[in-house]
Amino acid sequence: MSTSLLEKEILQQPKVIKLLLSSEADRIAAICDQIRGRFHYVVIAARGTSDNAARYAQYLFGSHNRLQVALATPSLYTIYNTPPDLSGALVIGVSQSGKSPDIISVLEHGRKNGAPTLAITNYPASPLASVADYVIPLHAGEERSVAATKTYTSSLTALAMLSSYISGDQHYLDQIQSLPQAMDESISSSQNALPNVQRFRYIDRCSVLGRGFNYSTTFEIALKIKELTGVIAESYSTADFLHGPIATISQGSPVFVVAPSGGVKNDMADLIKKMNKSGAELIIISDVDSLLNNAAIKFHMSSGLPEWLTPLTFVIPGQLFALQLTIEKKLNVDKPEGLTKVTETY
Repeated sequence: MSTSLLEKEILQQPKVIKLLLSSEADRIAAICDQIRGRFHYVVIAARGTSDNAARYAQYLFGSHNRLQVALATPSLYTIYNTPPDLSGALVIGVSQSGKSPDIISVLEHGRKNGAPTLAITNYPASPLASVADYVIPLHAGEERSVAATKTYTSSLTALAMLSSYISGDQHYLDQIQSLPQAMDESISSSQNALPNVQRFRYIDRCSVLGRGFNYSTTFEIALKIKELTGVIAESYSTADFLHGPIATISQGSPVFVVAPSGGVKNDMADLIKKMNKSGAELIIISDVDSLLNNAAIKFHMSSGLPEWLTPLTFVIPGQLFALQLTIEKKLNVDKPEGLTKVTETY
């Protein structure tokens, strides 16, 4: 491991989530009291890592709140100037910096349509927050490494809290409280597997596969690997993967598999069997021992966390893998070539 900013920020995540849970519960409960019944679907505007958090929200709000979630197409609001009608929507902007003009434009249009608007951001004084009716601060502190980690998991937590308070289900709210400890355990167990990452130091491509709530996790792990190492990491739903991209797998192909217990367990077990027959080199993140037995690198997650919260813990091994692979490739962990911390798109 390193003494990089990125490593420090990965390790800060349990404390960040604990602070967010204690600081924002009352605010989010009040927001939900004010917006409940005022919308029929959700539109989320985001880019990059925040877009992956929005993918989590699609499953979360769909499953727990029976709400359809659409990812906004910001170019329609800026480049084409043909914005869709957002009447009847809850319009959410997710942005670590709160500075991207195209995300801001979606919330501005939502307000014009009379839709309630909400900003989830690490900077409550940002331009995005200024155009929103409601703001949920992430309390992540300054994130100095270019690759976002703690702002990603805090965005997921904010969305999980929002969904739970909208539903009014105390069971969901109780389950969220276990996150800081579960994330601590994820960090500890993942670090034990990192010496094996050197096995993959020469790869130039890999696949990252998952499904359901952790569909978002596949995108986020792939993004971290691409950002930090330049490796071409492609993320897929296992269902989409079987419809064609599986043809890219051959002997020795590196394949990440995100395989929690729960609704997707059997689907992931079938996929792992197929990958073994193809001779793939598997990196498996799971809380199921029988699935981990098939891995070249095993990231053993503790059991007990409900599947809907596993994206908060299952992404951590991917963050640490990307960090360690960057070190093995002798690249700059905190300043990936060609990237800056804040990207403003129009």
